[in-house]
Amino acid sequence: MSDILQQHRTQGGTLHYCRHDSASTGTAMRYSLFLPPGNGPFPLLVWLSGLTCTEDNFTTKAGAYAAAARLGLAVLAPDTSPRGEEVANDAAYDLGQGASFYVDATQAPWAPHFQMERYVTNELLNVVARSFAVDLTRVGISGHSMGGHGALTLALRHPTLFKSVSAFSPICSPLRCPWGEKALGHYLGEDRSTWQAHDASWLIEQHTAAGHYDNILVDQGLADSFLEGQLKPELLEEACAAAGQPLTLRRHEGYDHSYFFISSFIADHLQWHADRLRA
Repeated sequence: MSDILQQHRTQGGTLHYCRHDSASTGTAMRYSLFLPPGNGPFPLLVWLSGLTCTEDNFTTKAGAYAAAARLGLAVLAPDTSPRGEEVANDAAYDLGQGASFYVDATQAPWAPHFQMERYVTNELLNVVARSFAVDLTRVGISGHSMGGHGALTLALRHPTLFKSVSAFSPICSPLRCPWGEKALGHYLGEDRSTWQAHDASWLIEQHTAAGHYDNILVDQGLADSFLEGQLKPELLEEACAAAGQPLTLRRHEGYDHSYFFISSFIADHLQWHADRLRA
């Protein structure tokens, strides 16, 4: 069960900040959940945030809830990693707490707590459904940067769970960027073949995950300082073209990596998911 830490009325619905004890991570975990007006059960969009973020970044900065209320869509934003004094960490921002990459770690010292794929795709959804009126047969997933990577890979790895997928500025191929090489090397070990199943471009290139979705929506700002070195949307574009996986990749002049970019187009993503999650 979840403990409700805060409740706020907004846009005609209710925003909840919650905490629960996680069996997956062995820690307390936090999330925010917006419920639109009405009685539910509501279709649910899971939002995965990026490096250094918590459950609060999307909640306070994305400006998502007016559109979510209008569309009758619940929005769930978990923290980006386990936290606490007992949880392994690193001084760098791109490894450890706040930087889970949404994988189940197999290597010490990360494995005891960094079980974020299992947490997001199993435990969290069931915890939320036990306390709130959400419909687990109608779930979509989206995210930003590291969370965009998480949204793409978890959707591709769990196509019967997620009915729709989108991303902002995702890390499209962690096998081929410094952020991904560092994180996956630490969490999964030196054998790069174990990383492949957590690389959206590789999954689609190998045709192991193509065709599950009628379309994938990705928005990318062209003034993003991480575009060429870390994000590489062209790799996802090439993989989808080769595999026949429909992709809507929108490139936006002048937009950067920030929540100012996300807030400019979040209503489009909510509409995208609502269209696909209707009963």
